[in-house]
Amino acid sequence: MAWLVCGGPILADNGGVMAELDLQGRILFLTADPLLLDRQLGGGDLTLAEAGQLRDDVSTDEITPAHVVTMWDDRLASIPYIGLKVGGRNPIGLDAVKNGDFAITVAGSRYGKGSSREHSPLSELRAGVRLVIATSFDRIYRQNADNIGLFTSTDFGLIERLQKREVIDLEELLVSRDPVEAAVLRSGGLLRYGRERISLIGDASELPNDGIPKALAEKILDRHQIVTADTARVLQPDAGAFVRADWRFFHEAYGGMIAQMLHDAFGRPLTLHDPTSVVAFEDHFSYRHRSIAHLKAGNLSSLHDMVEAHRKFVGEYGLRSHGTLAGEGSEGISHAIITERYALPGQVVTGTDSHTTHSGALGCLAFGVGSTDMANALMTGVVRLKAPESIRIELAGSLPSGVTAKDLVLHLLATPRIKAGAGLGKVFEYAGPAIAGLSTDERATLTNMTAELGGFTGIVAPDIETLRFLRERRGIDFVIEPWMQSDPGAKYAETIEFDCSKLTPIVARPGDTGNGVPLSSIVGRPKVDIAYGGSCTAGKREDFDHYHAVLSWAVSHGLRVKPNVALFLQFGTTDVRDYCAAKGYLEAFEQAGAEILQPSCGACINCGPGTSAAADQVTISAINRNFPGRSGPGQVWLASPPTVVASAIAGEIVSFDELRERYHA
Repeated sequence: MAWLVCGGPILADNGGVMAELDLQGRILFLTADPLLLDRQLGGGDLTLAEAGQLRDDVSTDEITPAHVVTMWDDRLASIPYIGLKVGGRNPIGLDAVKNGDFAITVAGSRYGKGSSREHSPLSELRAGVRLVIATSFDRIYRQNADNIGLFTSTDFGLIERLQKREVIDLEELLVSRDPVEAAVLRSGGLLRYGRERISLIGDASELPNDGIPKALAEKILDRHQIVTADTARVLQPDAGAFVRADWRFFHEAYGGMIAQMLHDAFGRPLTLHDPTSVVAFEDHFSYRHRSIAHLKAGNLSSLHDMVEAHRKFVGEYGLRSHGTLAGEGSEGISHAIITERYALPGQVVTGTDSHTTHSGALGCLAFGVGSTDMANALMTGVVRLKAPESIRIELAGSLPSGVTAKDLVLHLLATPRIKAGAGLGKVFEYAGPAIAGLSTDERATLTNMTAELGGFTGIVAPDIETLRFLRERRGIDFVIEPWMQSDPGAKYAETIEFDCSKLTPIVARPGDTGNGVPLSSIVGRPKVDIAYGGSCTAGKREDFDHYHAVLSWAVSHGLRVKPNVALFLQFGTTDVRDYCAAKGYLEAFEQAGAEILQPSCGACINCGPGTSAAADQVTISAINRNFPGRSGPGQVWLASPPTVVASAIAGEIVSFDELRERYHA
């Protein structure tokens, strides 16, 4: 039996699996009141009642800002919550959690939303936190926490008991977890679990058809499921599972971290499972030499070392790699290239980026994981998940002229059901007449931003548009198999219906992706300092069609980007760059006053042109996230590609239609 107790170490006798879980320390309430945070950091303790309103939507950008991803050692102990924004400031400084002797963190809903970076739970663990209690957790954060042995719970009843030094059976924390999660935690993390049980894995892909109508995602899981001692042969919703991955990929923020994990656990050399289905990328930090945040932090040397560690791992094991370009930039953003060149309908794709969901536009099951999950997948070929239910997003009508998929997803993010967490951990299956009328690029905007919706992934059943995309982009004559669609009568957790013909341009106010409002409802339009069009979400071919439509119109009417506005357009991949060159777009971009950037994650990861330098700067951006600090200290409004460039021309936030009306076009 094992125990948790606040204020002393705990010993366990659980068959040698876990010897000790030490919860000696204090409870840190991440409150919405900065003064109460100050009080705790100054040595005062609170009760749950005294803590009052807790911070919801604490993102991984707030737990560990992007500029610290060069660390995966004990230096992370200094970092937790330094990006947390409360009351307009960042009250938690370097070393505050470690020096404050905190062992438990308590917060509100959707804790750990955003990036797949495992640095967040790892920094908490290194600082001494052993348990995080929250109303709800985002999927990737909680799985990452499990994988490294950081406990999580949604039971607020534990707080008072722990403060009373009550002994709590460890199994009480595990009772609500599925058998795989519980076994991973008892083992002390995923790599230990995998090392102990890898020989027990068997293939369940030949399961007979049980005749039950199923959604497309369920069918893909059935065909890729792996059986272990802790998983059922017939997969049920919310059950822990392992599946074979057709493609596994990681980028430079994880390569060195994964290498160290694996070499520490398994020695050298490693025997990786099917290296031909592994792809490595350098996409996140290829503009670090122009990053305000990284230059200010003085960590270019650390970034260089991180990239070199990644390259060493890739080279040592002969992995396929998409690297940097001569000069600056990358070959492309990882999940965008995976969609352009690798993923196929019906496959399982997993990568170390929460926007791996991008590839769901092709009808594959694509989802993000952290570094430990990827390390395990590199050794075994399988990846851990919690079998998700599906939500059907039935989209009627068609998008009006001037309205894009970005407007649609910003609308969905602002709906009460989604904001209440209806989509957490679910597969968003996009269907209906509006989807049939969208290109694959536009569909990818929806599946990409399923990460912001809190979903496990997004998916669109392959159809004639998918075949067109694969034929034109890759020269593939793909055959859609009969099973590659949801069955009539398939069970969904929920169906959300929306008539797209009623949609108008949407913008999301600064602070959260769920702050979407119709642009027409905003009185007194904010002046714009920076306009950014790019990232995986808005760096695709069709996005650049939109940028060109607006800017070529502007040039033809004698207009340019306002003198006080900086407009940056950044390609998602070199394929997109070459497409724009072939179409003759670049001249119009330059004539309009835009700065053209080579492919990279860039401003979306606070690493390159397009980020703010001061808190009073206003950015209109086509990226996927506007969490505090995500793209600099300023205020980031999210919008569609045409709205972004129209605003750069107007000098304030406007739609393309409004811009034309102003100039009587």
